[in-house]
Amino acid sequence: MTTTTTTEPRLLTAEDLLRLYGAGVRGELIRGVLCETMPTGELHGKIVTRLVGALFSFVEPRGLGTLFASDSGVWLERDPDTVREPDVAFTSVERLPLDAWNTGYSELPPDLVVEIASPSDSRREVHDKARMWLSHGVRLVWVVHPETRTVDVYRPDGAAATTAEQDTLDGLDVLPGFTCALSAIFGPPPAEERPRE
Repeated sequence: MTTTTTTEPRLLTAEDLLRLYGAGVRGELIRGVLCETMPTGELHGKIVTRLVGALFSFVEPRGLGTLFASDSGVWLERDPDTVREPDVAFTSVERLPLDAWNTGYSELPPDLVVEIASPSDSRREVHDKARMWLSHGVRLVWVVHPETRTVDVYRPDGAAATTAEQDTLDGLDVLPGFTCALSAIFGPPPAEERPRE
């Protein structure tokens, strides 16, 4: 009689993920398991750039806090480690001084997280990701859906609402006074959707 033993795959740590990033591997760590990410495409990049631009022009002159864009990981859980990578994030100056400097992953959950859904993401996946951010202390999550040109807005109290392209994105109590037309974030619709002249 022969016996076989199976070994569980070794779980990675946040330090392992940083080393892999230096070697060109991109991804997130979910309870020690590497989830590699692929390049997200032109539309994703345009939306991130427009959102960062709108937020930066509001946040920076007022000294409200710090903005982060893709590749800025947030260390959410330990043993096993979870490091998630929001597309855009904001942390207020009250929680993170403007002169703070960290070469590793932030261990401070942001106040605002923006996630941009990929075509392969199911509604359930992005909903679960938004809820995960909220469970770690994030106060406002925007999930952007480029294909439907809508944004789902999540709050810690369980409130969730969907804003359409003709609506305005609002910073609520996280960024009081910030508003931005969603049409400016999405840009012109694809040519096949434009009305004929």
